[in-house]
Amino acid sequence: MTMTPSIAFVGAGPTTIYTLHALLNSVAQPFSLTIFEEQSTAGRGTPYRPGWNDPAMLSNIASIEIPPLEQTLIDWLHAQPPSRLVALGVDPDAIGERTFYPRLALGDFFYDQFQALLERARAQGIAVDVRTRCRVVDAASEPDAMRLTVRSRGGELADMRFHHVVLATGHQWPEDPQVRPGYFLSPWPATALAGIPPGKVGIRGTSLSAIDAAVALSVTHGEFVEMADGGLEYASAPGSEAFHMTMMSRKGLLPEADFFAPLPYEPLSICTPEAMEALIAADGLLLEPAFDLFRQELIAADPDYAAAIGIAKLDLEDFCERYFADRAETDPFDWAETNLAEARHNYEIEYTVPWRYAILRMHEVLALIVPYLDAEEYRRFSKFFKPVFVDDYATVPHESIKRMLALHRARKLDVMAIGDDYRVDSHRPEGGAVLEAMGERHAFEAFIEATGQRPLAAKAFPFPSLLQQGIVRDAQPGAQPNASRGIAIDDQFHPVSDDIPADQLFCLSLPFLLGRHPFIQGITSSHEMGLVVAEQLAAAIARDAGGGGNTNDTEIAA
Repeated sequence: MTMTPSIAFVGAGPTTIYTLHALLNSVAQPFSLTIFEEQSTAGRGTPYRPGWNDPAMLSNIASIEIPPLEQTLIDWLHAQPPSRLVALGVDPDAIGERTFYPRLALGDFFYDQFQALLERARAQGIAVDVRTRCRVVDAASEPDAMRLTVRSRGGELADMRFHHVVLATGHQWPEDPQVRPGYFLSPWPATALAGIPPGKVGIRGTSLSAIDAAVALSVTHGEFVEMADGGLEYASAPGSEAFHMTMMSRKGLLPEADFFAPLPYEPLSICTPEAMEALIAADGLLLEPAFDLFRQELIAADPDYAAAIGIAKLDLEDFCERYFADRAETDPFDWAETNLAEARHNYEIEYTVPWRYAILRMHEVLALIVPYLDAEEYRRFSKFFKPVFVDDYATVPHESIKRMLALHRARKLDVMAIGDDYRVDSHRPEGGAVLEAMGERHAFEAFIEATGQRPLAAKAFPFPSLLQQGIVRDAQPGAQPNASRGIAIDDQFHPVSDDIPADQLFCLSLPFLLGRHPFIQGITSSHEMGLVVAEQLAAAIARDAGGGGNTNDTEIAA
């Protein structure tokens, strides 16, 4: 007897949207689809929803890099009335494929694409049920189904069963980041930062998350003013004279400005996926031979840069220190101003810096070896090699650098290097935090942790029954907390376990994947993961529809 396969997605952000898009493109049989979303609306995702993000916050992905859904982002933007674009902070006359747009604009794009996908699904005979304000509080594997325990908007608990479940719960941040007076575990939701009074604010981090925090605070206590010559200045609001921010990181470096690069990526010639797969198949140590291939590719791509830094004679650690050395010896705002001018000029003439582009293309190749590194190699990769790749690909919009420079000129922002040996004390009666680093003590009336999402171990997994069943477990049991390698999953994003039927569960929850996939980059990774999981789901649907199971998605009262 045939049956209708049932699929549930937990979470309704870009990862679910891209997976659903790929699934609808590849499946012929009908199935039932249920999507659970804890928020009041589905289809935006945490990084792009109002309230969580300030309207001034920019995404750090150019429109040309965003994989299309029912429309490309450019086509969608051109189809919007000018009034809607202006309300989203988009200049209707400045739409371009290499433009960076506000996070809220991307949120509206994803919301509209999600609605279009649901319409297409229904037209294809798929039963669709989107449940907002519903939180999945537990998940468990049963012989013929996944059982989800769902808390509805009224607070009632109910069990529901599905043949296939995709966990796409995204980042894990507290809804209220202020865990102690004046001390914030994250810069989101941005609305939580609005209550920080004008005073001394410490921000741990100097990359995009920290820039988000700085921008949200800045537009609370003043405004950015476009000048007639195209420059940008910052003006404090009356009563905000005491407002000052200090961003801090180990090296005290700002991210670099987005650089011009051909897309899609041009192929590599030496440090290739095939070369990495050959190293993995050789079943030996991986990091040193992989670095040697990296070195050869960089020398071939940009001989002048390679000679200038002396990479031919550098080991991995020395290269990674040399990569940052000139910036570390230069005032971060002086470097930012010079780098921004270079990046803007290169965009105007469409020139690509060869060494930057080579490193950009190699980060995805080097990621292939990460699941196979032993503990010591993983430590070295994470401490030394990974920061080089992250610095190279996690460049930021030119406007973001202009804002940081404007804040510094207005004496509202400094950047501080704190090294490896520092201490933050947030348990103060007066609130905020004290930072002790480099033999000095710095007191802040408010302190924001803005270092981005870190890999999480299995103990933080939000569905306890899967832990109790042993289906979700650490990829490297016994690892130090700051060296978590996430949970054990395979290349198709199934939990690695003999105790769960094939294709019953997929985990696409970012914090638990970072150990295996250290360079997950938001939207592009959502698309790539969606293609993998959609292929698995399409095959499972075809098998189920042929009579491979006997379970219905029945709701059971708790």
